[in-house]
Amino acid sequence: MPLGQQRVENHQQVEVDAPEGIHIMHVADILSEFPSTNQISHLVRIGGSSMHTNSLLLILAAIITGAVVPFQAGANAALGRSLGHPLWGTLISLCVSFACILPVMALAKVGAPPLSGLVQAPRWIWIGGIVGVVYITGALMLAPKLGAAGFMMAVIAGQMLASIIIDQWGLVGLPQKPVTLSRLVGVGLIFLGLIVMQLQALGLKPLASS
Repeated sequence: MPLGQQRVENHQQVEVDAPEGIHIMHVADILSEFPSTNQISHLVRIGGSSMHTNSLLLILAAIITGAVVPFQAGANAALGRSLGHPLWGTLISLCVSFACILPVMALAKVGAPPLSGLVQAPRWIWIGGIVGVVYITGALMLAPKLGAAGFMMAVIAGQMLASIIIDQWGLVGLPQKPVTLSRLVGVGLIFLGLIVMQLQALGLKPLASS
């Protein structure tokens, strides 16, 4: 039979003459290679469970990261008092950060940055350093007066308020995520927690203990 000629037998087998070494497969054999509906559903469930686990791990890592911030505020406040001015504390703190990041970059074998990319980058990329100075200085001055919990609650409230604004309009290069009612309620609860924690500082009567 000439090469390439097809022959159908009993509507069950499709056979194609081919060079030696290439075997002929039945249609049923081909279809058996595909996963069943139950197998697909099982894979989807496993994938969803894995995604939830990864999300929980990321949230836990973020919580641990945030947990060290109050220690930074207290340490920087003590540093500023020791040096006689909060701004000296800010400067020394940033210098310590610079000294710590160098060995980390060396261990990670980070190459030299492509400075040519800075020319085309937007100008607002430099505000990160400015924000760092504002935060460290603010922590030096405010944490001793508000306390660690009060200061961090106020910081979180401000961060959440700014975050929903950033998400709403997709600012500073982040993806746009429209504000929803649930997110607004969450931010409102954070501000409510801030007020409850600072009732005495605000001149309001603290809630009576039961």
